[in-house]
Amino acid sequence: MAQQLTAKTALDRYFLETRCKIIEIAANLDRIDRGDGAAAAVQDPRMVQIREAVQTLLGDGPGRAEKCQLVFSIPYDDGWSPPNSK
Repeated sequence: MAQQLTAKTALDRYFLETRCKIIEIAANLDRIDRGDGAAAAVQDPRMVQIREAVQTLLGDGPGRAEKCQLVFSIPYDDGWSPPNSK
């Protein structure tokens, strides 16, 4: 069984990678804000998902990855069937 990382070890190991990803997300949001039609983009369902995921990241405790994944997931449809392949 794999030994769980200590919080300090995880922080030491993943800090730079996490910092990089946060800055990349901030840069992408800046590009959207500077683009033509930025005011309308705020209402785009994808932007709503991004904002919800960022709010999820600000929460405490474990489970943030799962919660973020659920933000971007399509709800399960019991009646869904795959499209016909040609």
